Amino acid sequence: MDTAKKIFDFKLLRRIFSFTRPYRKTLYLAMVLAIILAVISPLRPYLIKVSVDKYIQENLLMGLIWISVFQFGILLVESLLRFWFSYRANWLGQVVVNDLRNNVFKKILFQNISYYDRTPIGTLTTRTINDIEAINDIFSEGIISIVADILTIIAIIIVMLVTDWRLTLVCLSTFPILIVATWWFKEAVNKSFQRVRNAVAALNAFVQEHLTGMYIVQVFAAEQREMNKFKETNKEHRDANIKGIFAYSVFFPIVEIILAASLGLLVWYGAVRIMDYKTTPGVIIAFVMYLNLLFRPLRMMADKFNVLQMGVIAGERVFTVLDSNEHLHDNGAYIAGHIKGDVEFRNVDFSYKPGVPVLKGISFSVDAGKTLAVVGHTGAGKTSLVSILNRMYEIENGHIYIDGRELREYDVSNLRSHIGIVLQDVFLFSGTIADNITLRNPDIPRSKVEEVAKMLGIHDFIMRLPGGYDFDVMERGNTLSQGQRQLISFARALLYGPSILILDEATSSVDSESELLIQHAIDTLIKGRTSIVIAHRLSTIRKANEIIVMDKGNIVERGNHNSLIAAQGAYYNLYTAVEQMKEKEVL
Repeated sequence: MDTAKKIFDFKLLRRIFSFTRPYRKTLYLAMVLAIILAVISPLRPYLIKVSVDKYIQENLLMGLIWISVFQFGILLVESLLRFWFSYRANWLGQVVVNDLRNNVFKKILFQNISYYDRTPIGTLTTRTINDIEAINDIFSEGIISIVADILTIIAIIIVMLVTDWRLTLVCLSTFPILIVATWWFKEAVNKSFQRVRNAVAALNAFVQEHLTGMYIVQVFAAEQREMNKFKETNKEHRDANIKGIFAYSVFFPIVEIILAASLGLLVWYGAVRIMDYKTTPGVIIAFVMYLNLLFRPLRMMADKFNVLQMGVIAGERVFTVLDSNEHLHDNGAYIAGHIKGDVEFRNVDFSYKPGVPVLKGISFSVDAGKTLAVVGHTGAGKTSLVSILNRMYEIENGHIYIDGRELREYDVSNLRSHIGIVLQDVFLFSGTIADNITLRNPDIPRSKVEEVAKMLGIHDFIMRLPGGYDFDVMERGNTLSQGQRQLISFARALLYGPSILILDEATSSVDSESELLIQHAIDTLIKGRTSIVIAHRLSTIRKANEIIVMDKGNIVERGNHNSLIAAQGAYYNLYTAVEQMKEKEVL
């Protein structure tokens, strides 16, 4: 749909307003207040007219005092009603934004991982924060405010026509110029708003990506190059805003000139009619007030229409996230109270992109409590193998069984609660060590956390940190070493007592001292659990009950360490290469 026509997308606007259903009373109240304010708006100028033409000209002092008191009362009531209207309209926008943002984040939480492989994080941040905030403007500055302004304009014009229709037509003869100027302003600002929205999304994506990858930027001394890229992105944001500023700078003076012209015509023609005794000074004074009341909403009308239009466009973007159909569709219903841990892959095919297979006809089984090691060169499909075990990705063909039950029969949340994963790249959230071990689960007591840490042999290392378990790890755990982050991830996995454990390159990037502590933690973790271990360091998998060697998505060898060494095949070559690298490191 063409962007210029989106304001007329009443279907989308109705969908946005569907979120007001729990707050219908507030919506109705705002509309009633808009009608009341429209009726009251012409009342004060009318009272001024009566004051001048009757009480002042006839020198009726007491009547003038009472009508002045009445005008003050009307002003007070109007001010209170306008405050209440503004407050309730903005309140409605905030509660709708709150509900929408909760719905969007909930949707994001339950999307398939493949969704994040294709969608920039900065874009989702923009949808969740900036775009939803633009929807708030629909209520605070958009449709409700526009309706109130239109009702006010209609009420004032009707009163003006009833009072003196000839004078009204003369005063409003400048309106065609105002309509043309308003249309130009609306189109100019609309284009600027679109550019600004796109620039904000680009800025969010750029900054998010580069803050996350700042280590790489600095390691490769790419600061200046990335700064130049940021300047270009930021320049587009600046230029888009300047275009809008230019439109505002031109439009508002034009409106003031048109208002001045209308007032000039009013004074000229009004004086003629006064001299012909066809009108009164009170009418002229009232018309001056009418014109000011009329032009005040007209100044902002085009801007409010653009706010409404951009809110609808933002709503469309937000609903694109809400309507995305990439969550798990065939969630099973089986809830397992306990899982033994028997795992079987049977002729499993998997690919991230159609036509580009990553796993080809994979078949193997792991008995409960046993350990399976998976080795192979980078890109062999090892991580993909374990990513499909907990249904982070869906397989194309074949079957995966746990305890003899097909994987798709399990409720996904229940299934994942029985599978613990420790990744090479450990992600820690901002907060304390205890928070990261429990994942802020208030039902887990501190004593349980300490018990798990002692079992893994990491309690002493934690207690040496300032604050112990209350030590703040900062964003992504930047205040801890790679080995320390890995140990905390082990405690997180053990705390939830999984029946199946997956270790994905858990010791590939830690020093030898940390590896000894991690190896002890691994031995504790895998004891009595079905374990699938992926590692570059073959020393961590010698004790495995079975080892499978993968290459280009296929299993090329299987057996235990001794039998595979004796076969002098792919595993032997990997093992020999690792040993030679160790010798070079020693030398």
